[in-house]
Amino acid sequence: MEFTGKRVLVTGSSRGIGQAAAKVFLDAGARVAINGRSEASSQAGVEALGGGDDLVAATGDVSTITGCKAIVAVAAEALGGLDILVNSAGVGDFVPFGETGEALWDDTIDVNLKGTFFACQAALPHLRTSKGNIVNVASDAGLIGEIGLSAYCASKGGVVVLTKALALELAPDIRVNCVCPGYVDTDMVRRDGIDKADDPVAAEQALIDSAPLKRIAKPREIGRAIAYLASDDAVFVTGEALSIDGGTTSGRG
Repeated sequence: MEFTGKRVLVTGSSRGIGQAAAKVFLDAGARVAINGRSEASSQAGVEALGGGDDLVAATGDVSTITGCKAIVAVAAEALGGLDILVNSAGVGDFVPFGETGEALWDDTIDVNLKGTFFACQAALPHLRTSKGNIVNVASDAGLIGEIGLSAYCASKGGVVVLTKALALELAPDIRVNCVCPGYVDTDMVRRDGIDKADDPVAAEQALIDSAPLKRIAKPREIGRAIAYLASDDAVFVTGEALSIDGGTTSGRG
């Protein structure tokens, strides 16, 4: 895939799937804006990718409209516009439905769904000018339910249908797609899932066993799928929710 000269903003790219996607774009010739909530996390993300003139920091919190506008403004100014927006910032906690409080609900919806919505809105003028495209990071939990992740499922289900709605509304000038990963070997999955379990070894094995392909995805695998949807190879693809889940949403065996 070729992205020479393309200007890319990846939210939540200081680590995890976002950083993996940023590296794929960078390696393919793009200039990339790296986003974290704090200056320290944004700079750490830039440094983890080797620094240089093709990387810029675009710090801000996607959970607020003001934050989304600021992130996009910094990225667009530094890069001279935008061709691609990747909404990768996300949070998720395993909490039973009956124990899910307002604070957890608000944080999950604000980051995962509200942040995606308003980052797209903030980037719209730039993407109209460049006839660019958007790739959102949803989840297999946006396609099927999962015990202990009700708020997360609600947020990611919203991202999936938002993607389809925007694909219709912004066509033909702007393509909008999303990826729906299964479990990915990121610090979020380990910190907020595996490591919190009473038996982390058993918890990790359960995640491995949940996919017919019997493993957890690597961040780069999701990053390359994001890059595909953003590339000219996918020029006739819009409104797609691409599952990259090792078969978890295929049904029961």
